[in-house]
Amino acid sequence: MLISDKNRKKSVTFALYMGKKNKRNSIMAFLRPRHLLLALWLVAIVLCQHIDGWGEYYARHLYPTIGQTLSSLSGRVSVCLSDTFYYILIALALLWIPTSIWILKRKKLRLLGDFTEVALWLYAWFYSAWGLNYWQDNFYLRTGVSYVEYSPNSLGAYVSAYIYDLNDAYLPVEDIDSMLVKQEIVKSYQDIYAQTGMNPPLNTDPQVKTMRITPLASMVGVTGSMGPFFGEFTINGEVLPVDYPHIYAHELSHLYGITSEGEANFYAYLACLHSEVLEIRFSGLLSVFSHLMNNVRTLMGESSYAHLIKQVRPEIRQLVRQRQAYWQDRYSPLIGRVQDWIYDLYLRGHRVEGGRKSYSQVVALLMAWDKKSKKE
Repeated sequence: MLISDKNRKKSVTFALYMGKKNKRNSIMAFLRPRHLLLALWLVAIVLCQHIDGWGEYYARHLYPTIGQTLSSLSGRVSVCLSDTFYYILIALALLWIPTSIWILKRKKLRLLGDFTEVALWLYAWFYSAWGLNYWQDNFYLRTGVSYVEYSPNSLGAYVSAYIYDLNDAYLPVEDIDSMLVKQEIVKSYQDIYAQTGMNPPLNTDPQVKTMRITPLASMVGVTGSMGPFFGEFTINGEVLPVDYPHIYAHELSHLYGITSEGEANFYAYLACLHSEVLEIRFSGLLSVFSHLMNNVRTLMGESSYAHLIKQVRPEIRQLVRQRQAYWQDRYSPLIGRVQDWIYDLYLRGHRVEGGRKSYSQVVALLMAWDKKSKKE
């Protein structure tokens, strides 16, 4: 039976209408409520990263509540949630890709879309839970302390005074009371946060956890870490007693919202020296020894370095050599170089000038703080 031209036109029009309707339905099916939520969340994060003052507002007003909540919740379990979370992500990735391709027969484009969505949720979680602290004002803006361009003479004078204090503080540290360290460091931060540009301690009973991947961490030279997804921090299980207090203070400063490694070293130094426990004070002084002496060697030359190093007590020089040998025995050059390269890229991508070299920016902070203190 022949179809009239009028009916044929109606059929074509109906087919086009249904095609457009199905296309709209497929788009709406893709743009589910979670996708809209994710899109708005990501836009808010980007605005915080690019509008002056928004990152600072997050660090001062939003993060303290977020960090306190996450830290309190993760502190209720003894398991290191961050390390466990990373293990699960790696395992799922290894299982998910082959399962999706060969068992579920999912198209590669759909698989790529799913993978991208998961990555974006993790991105949003990371920056909302802690990462936006990278966009807060730096130490100098927060405190009003002026940056000091130090000369060989001013650096030499500072290091000479430092060596005198270091020699005077020396004592053998064979063991350390971790509970005492926690109490002292938290108390120190409670006392110094206002004058040093930090947030008030957001958790006065932080639960430090031991890295589940301690051997691997030692192989790449990592002594502690901040777990941004769950508001927890960890310390390498092989850390020496003499280093434990300043590493604890360093990682705790990250939990309190400090992202710069140089600033974390500086705050750890101040927190340790604020304590009246001799072992903690010595740990703080020892923590900046290598940074200061490396700057002396670079800025003042080998002869000045040799002159100053001779002023250090033989017991301390021996201790420094023992610590270096201790970690060198556990270090893997190949894995360490790969980790250094990745972490350097990470730091540079988060506005940390100098990448891994930013750890040594503690020297400039010490010199600026010393000048401010002398004026006062």
